[in-house]
Amino acid sequence: MLVMFVGADRTETAVNAAQVTFVSSVNDGTRIRFGEGRSVTVTEPIAEVMRMLNEALRPHD
Repeated sequence: MLVMFVGADRTETAVNAAQVTFVSSVNDGTRIRFGEGRSVTVTEPIAEVMRMLNEALRPHD
């Protein structure tokens, strides 16, 4: 499931919630990490990022 965020450079960023391995708070917002050393920094606060990722991973009706 893809989740949309605003990147640190103010562009829209789509994240595959199933591939996220680590989420951390940074000065610019929230860093979302994936396997193989890839990451993206988004402007949303960590609580909002976690809410959106968890919602995307929940089973849907």
